[in-house]
Amino acid sequence: MNVMDESIKLWATERGLHKADPQAQMLKVTEEVGEVAGALARNDIDAVKEEIGDVLVTLIILSMQLNINIDDCKRAAYMKIKHRKGKMINGVYVKEEDLHD
Repeated sequence: MNVMDESIKLWATERGLHKADPQAQMLKVTEEVGEVAGALARNDIDAVKEEIGDVLVTLIILSMQLNINIDDCKRAAYMKIKHRKGKMINGVYVKEEDLHD
């Protein structure tokens, strides 16, 4: 875990967020993802950067609430995608098993 992740965890712990309801935290994650979409729609790259950061913060807190190591989450996701094949369609990467010819 990097220093910034540790700082986020400390901040959350000091505020009791690490023991809060994961269901409520997931709503916060979703809210922040929506804010990324809004910033993209406005083509406000500075806001996109900040909102992506907010998404990461909310996910780190969610992982704390569930007692899951965030690095393990990233590792598991990478292991799932590392050999994935697919192609870009209209600017979206579509994994091979979802391609319908």
